[in-house]
Amino acid sequence: MAKAGKAPAKKSGGKKGGEKEVLVVGSKMKDVVKSWNCMSSGDLIGAVSERVHTMLANAAQRAKDNGRSTVRPYDL
Repeated sequence: MAKAGKAPAKKSGGKKGGEKEVLVVGSKMKDVVKSWNCMSSGDLIGAVSERVHTMLANAAQRAKDNGRSTVRPYDL
């Protein structure tokens, strides 16, 4: 049962057209960008997260194409 006042977590799964869950820690990503003496725009977190979603989807498809249900680092 969810705690009062807390919204349920969004599921991303394989939904198409729906909003996807953010998969990156914004503060950590910004720290990396700052370490290069650069600034990050407000929409960078979403763009990085979208790229991660794409990478994982491609890796999962590669694993399935190779007859596996386990995604491994080399699938990336």
